[in-house]
Formats: sequence, structure tokens, C-alpha cells
Amino acid sequence: MIQLRKDYILNRWSYIASDRAKRPQQFKKDKAKNNKESVCYFCPGSENLTPLEIGRVSKKNKKDEWQVRWFLNKFPAVDESLKKEIKTTDKYYTNGEAFGFHEIIVETPDHEKQLADLGVKEIEEVLKVYALRMEELSAKEGIKYVQIFKNSGAKAGTSLVHSHSQIIATNAIPSLIQEKTDAVKKYKSCPYCEIIKSEEKSERFICDNNDFICFAPYAPRFNYEALIFPKKHYKNITELKEAEFKNLAEIFKTILPKLEGAGISYNFYLHYSPIGGDLHFHFVIAPRVNTWAGFELATNSFIIKISPEDAAEFYKEN
Repeated sequence: MIQLRKDYILNRWSYIASDRAKRPQQFKKDKAKNNKESVCYFCPGSENLTPLEIGRVSKKNKKDEWQVRWFLNKFPAVDESLKKEIKTTDKYYTNGEAFGFHEIIVETPDHEKQLADLGVKEIEEVLKVYALRMEELSAKEGIKYVQIFKNSGAKAGTSLVHSHSQIIATNAIPSLIQEKTDAVKKYKSCPYCEIIKSEEKSERFICDNNDFICFAPYAPRFNYEALIFPKKHYKNITELKEAEFKNLAEIFKTILPKLEGAGISYNFYLHYSPIGGDLHFHFVIAPRVNTWAGFELATNSFIIKISPEDAAEFYKEN
């Protein structure tokens, strides 16, 4: 059984998923050698090696071939067969079974390409799948939050090199999301809408288009961290119109190749508003250049070697 446990006094959750230790560790520094020697679970022809497919986007003019496909994670952090209830059995012991859905989205059939290598149209299709899964998983009974994220590179926690994203839909709102949601309530209007206007003119500005803006945050947690916001006050990626997905893909196509070209591992993840909140949705790009050490872990404060102003210049360099 996978357990969900809350910290004694903080609004912080841990998922006790010991079976995750059994998952394959395919990522190696010598990626070319690794590709030749091992079977890839996510490549075309290996569909029988994954759990039952939930859905796919077929290639245009080739309906029997897929462009994007998704299925349950074989080694999940949460499980839909578990109980939804969370209870406090003692004053300091709040726990439950880790109910939820853990899915894999394979972003491309091409084993040699990462998300950064794909074209804008291909990235757009992946983003649309994010929105589709967000909508469908959010509607399931007992689900309170759907976390979309990507690990790219060994330092970011990648276990399989074939380009993919993950979704974990859970029965608890993550503490960081709750903290952000509570923080925006202290303002009369959306603070992020004002921040976007301010950062458009700052040294931390990276790029924008009609619908989205990307900038390095004023007080980052990661070296080269970047934020992507819709310019309109949308609370969830599911609110985007058809044409806006293309513009979001264009921002990703500007940012990710810079990290990929520099050999930098990274995570990115989506933060959106839970029901009842008014959080302006955004993506966080979290490069894994620095290793959090004792000070960061002890204080939840961060020593940053690359200023956000210099980070913005890195992304804007030709």
C-alpha cells in the first residue's frame, strides 16, 4: 500500500511509495551507448511493455502511428484502487492511503529527440494533452489537485531517457500550492497580473508574444530559473483557447533548447489554481545546476550564484 502522511504540524505531505525503488534506471551519461544496449519501454513497437494505453494523438495522415501517447505509470506514487479519505488518528498523525492517478505522457515516438528538439507544432500537441488530462483527471471523484511535471536529465531525476512528462493527480492539495493560493488572497487584485506588467520592462524579461511572457523571477530558487505566465488572468491551462497553445509552445521552444544546448538538467511544472482559489496559472522552469545543501534544506532559503538578470541574458543570447 502507498501511504500519504502529513508533517506533525506543517502543511506538508509525504508519499511513502516503496515500490518506486523498483523502477528501471536507464539514464546514463553515455546516452548513445545506452540507447543501443537496452530496450526502450516508450518507443514504437514496445507498446505491450507499458500499462494499457489511456489515449493517444495519432500522426496526421498516419492514423495507425502515434505522435503522443499516455498510460498509467507502472511504478506509481499514487494508486486509484486506494481509499480517498484522509484522517487524523492522533493529534499529530494525519494520514491516509495515497489515492490518485499517476500517468506517463510520451511526448514523441522519436527516441533520439527530447522535448527541446521538437518543433512548435509538436510541443503544442503535448501542451494540449496536458490540458486534456488536467480536465479529465480533475473531474474524478476524490481528486483535489493534478500536478503536471517533467524531469529532463540525470540531475532532474530522469530514470528513462525517452522524452516524457508525468502527471500525479492526488487527494491532497500540495503545501506549496496552498501557500501560493493563500498569498494571493492578501491582495485586492491578482498580484501576478501586476508583476507581469512590471517584468515586461525589467532586466529579467526574457521573451513574450501576444499571449505569454517569460521572465527570470526576482528571487529565484534555482540558477537560471524562469517563469512562463499567460498575459490574461487564466487560472488553469484548460482555459486556453486553441490559438493560445501555439504561442505557449513558442515560449517553450525559446527556453528549452538553451538548457538542452548547455547540457543542463531541468524540471518544469505547472502551478494552477485549486477549486476556490484565484491563482494565476504558470509554468516554472527549474534548471538543476545547483545542489541544495545544508543551508537550503535547513532554512528553505536559497543561495543563488547566477543573478536572475544574468539568467535572462543567458536565455536571450543568440
